[in-house]
Amino acid sequence: MDLSGGATERVALALALAAEKGRVRTTASAEPRFGGTEPASVDVVGTGGPAVRMRVDLEHRVLLVEGDGRGLSALADEVRSTAETNDGGHQHIEHHPGHHYLAAGSPAMVLNSPHGAMPTR
Repeated sequence: MDLSGGATERVALALALAAEKGRVRTTASAEPRFGGTEPASVDVVGTGGPAVRMRVDLEHRVLLVEGDGRGLSALADEVRSTAETNDGGHQHIEHHPGHHYLAAGSPAMVLNSPHGAMPTR
């Protein structure tokens, strides 16, 4: 799952995650994204569950993010950090054994920088 968009969209998503509810419309990227699926929106639903679960509705191009407050807050921090970067790049978010907030079976996600590809450092 590729998630692109500007800093304003990232902040809106981080706020929805922290609030444990909301829908954020996303912007399609201007460049190809390695064959991934880009969602048209991200829906956030707070649950009492022990972790964050992500599901993809390919027909409607929606990424559904469900989870408890602690997990959604951790994901919000990661999303917010990509909004605050001032150069390019991306961040991978994917489950691995012992992941501190993401549930097994959630699709891997790439948060693409609002500033494009890799940094020019």
